[in-house]
Order: sequence, then C-alpha cells, then structure tokens
Amino acid sequence: MASETPLFFPPKQQPLLIRLVQSVSYGMLQALYRCGLVVSDTDIAKLRAIDQARVVYVCNHPTMEDGVALFSLAARVGQLWHYIVARESFRGLQGRFLQWMGCYSIRRGLGDRASIAQTLSLLKEPQARVVIFPEGGCSYQNDTVMPFRSGAIQMPLQVMAQLAKRDPNIDLYVVPISLKYRYTEPMTAVIEQTLQGLEQTLGITVADTADFYARLLEIASLVLTRIETEFGLANEEQTWNQRIDRLRNHGISQCEQQLDLPSNGAPIRERVYRIQALLEVEDSQTIAKGDALYWMTVRLLNFDAIYDGYVAANPTPERFLDTLMRLEREVYQIEHIRPKAHRQAIFRIGEPINLRHYVADLRKDKAGTVDRLTEQLRQTVQDNLAN
Repeated sequence: MASETPLFFPPKQQPLLIRLVQSVSYGMLQALYRCGLVVSDTDIAKLRAIDQARVVYVCNHPTMEDGVALFSLAARVGQLWHYIVARESFRGLQGRFLQWMGCYSIRRGLGDRASIAQTLSLLKEPQARVVIFPEGGCSYQNDTVMPFRSGAIQMPLQVMAQLAKRDPNIDLYVVPISLKYRYTEPMTAVIEQTLQGLEQTLGITVADTADFYARLLEIASLVLTRIETEFGLANEEQTWNQRIDRLRNHGISQCEQQLDLPSNGAPIRERVYRIQALLEVEDSQTIAKGDALYWMTVRLLNFDAIYDGYVAANPTPERFLDTLMRLEREVYQIEHIRPKAHRQAIFRIGEPINLRHYVADLRKDKAGTVDRLTEQLRQTVQDNLAN
C-alpha cells in the first residue's frame, strides 16, 4: 500500500548545498529560464543594511518563474531565505530539493495551520528571512498587482507584538519587493507568430489592414464567445469586463456545485485554491470528475486578474504577450507556457518597514493596523513597478 502524501512539507534547509546552488544560480537562471537578473547596488544595500534583523520579504507574483528569480536575488545579497511555496510543487525529488533550499508548503485557500505555525516559528528565530507572495498566487500580469492578502503582514505583526513584550527594541522588518520582466530583444516577430498561431487554430481570417491590437481583440472576442457558448450563457448587452466577470462567477459556481461546496464569499482566487486543495486528495480518495474540475480551476486562475484595457493602457511587448499567453493557455489547454524569449528580471526594493514602530497601533486597533500596512505594501509594490 502506497504511503500517504503529507499535508505539510516543512523546510529542511541545507546551508552548504544552498551556497553551492547559489554560486551557479545566475548561470542557471540564464541557461534554464532564459532570464537575467537586474537589481541596483543601492537596493542591495537596503537589504544588507538590515542583515542582522528578522525580515519578511513581500513580492508580487507575475510569472511561474518568480521563485527562481528571488533565489538568485538572495544569492546576490549573500543570504539564505525561506520561501512559502504551493503544496502541489512538493512532488518527488523536486519536493525534497525545494525543502533543502528552505521552502515549505502551503495549502492555499484552506487556512493552512501547519504552514502558518511554521511561519510564526521561523520569524521568532534571530535573523529570520521569509519570502511571502501576498497576492496568493501567480497573476500572469507583468506590471500590475492584485489585492494583497492580509496574512503577509498579520503574521509578522503577531510575532513582533510577542517579541516586543520581552524587548521593546527588537526589530522585525517587512520589505516590499517589486518584480517585473523585460524582454531583451525586439518582440515584433514573436507577437506576429503568436497571433498567427491563434488565428489559424480559431479559423480567423486577418484583414490586411489589421494591426496587432485589432487582431488581439478579434481573438479575445472569439475566445470569450466560445466560453460563453460552452457555459450556456445568453449573449447579453454587456461590456467586456462584465462578460469576463460573469464567466468567472459562473465557472466558480459550477465547480463548487459539483463538489457540494457552499460559497464562502471569499475572492474567486481563494475559492479556486480551496477547490484545488480538495482535488489534490491523491492519497486515500479519488474524485471522479477531478481532471475536468481541475482544468476549470486552471482556466479561472488564468483569467482571474485580466481586464479589458490592460494592453491598451500600456501596449508594451510584455503586456501583449501576457494577454496572448493567457489566450494560448485557454485555446491550447496548456497550464504552463514558457517565456517567449530572453528576459530580464528587474527588481526594485522598497524602503524596509520596521514593525517595531507599529506595536502600539496594533494594540489599539489590530484590524485597522493590519489593513493599513497591507495596503501600504501593495501600493509601494505597484508604484515601484511603474518606475
């Protein structure tokens, strides 16, 4: 009888192995992920200035390669970090390797008590360094952020309040990190090729005068209509954003109904993660419709952060390809698509926030302090993405 997969994978950090991997991390980033690292000496100095303190790094999550980029950033700083990673990544040898690198798991959407307890325990240790993605998952958007979950600030604040009882001068910092990518070569030919592939698959004939954006809109319109037909939704007079929102709500409701799950009123992304966690019960149970349901959750996450006007507001190659790759995932039914060309991972480090200065506010108004700092972090990350 096969042994059951653990619900929680703790970190098993191996410092010597990490240092070895860090020594080749830049070459690995270039060779395996076609990506270079860009961060200023000034920003590196900000991190090294608080080297002796407890630190939580909060970073936006635009792509599936962000963890590797952050590992390379840790190597550039010369530090060992812990990382919170989705439980589904901990499979086989990859899972063991992640644990050795300082990663530990989280079951998203379920209030993972073991993962929360691990985070709180780590932050009580001297020189703790923990990376959290406060958006809760990958946004697939290069330079805009989704709402931040409050846990990213609530957990370090809780630890700070406890530490301050012993020593009111103890420091615990939260550092906002902004990450975006830039292609390092002209992308016109790649965009043309991607458009052509989708057009041929969808049977779209392109007018000679159509520019890239007009072609993108035609593809998106057809994909949107196809999904509405699949869901049996009537063609109503609505804006694109209203139609997208209707599809999201219909899709999540269908998933929850098939699993007899009541809606908990959480954002769609959190409800999707709850469903995925239930579908991942691979040990002692089998959900008959798991494959179809899982693919529906992938589709929901793929379109969760998208909105009409994302490309028009700033028609960069990155935004074009963000959107085209979403459409490729839907049309070709591919969960993960590799980057289209070599890129730079560009980091901007915000000013570290010392939570020691918020202990009094926390005691007076816990919820308000958490909400204010959460929004402050989100706004800082967004502002630095624009620079």
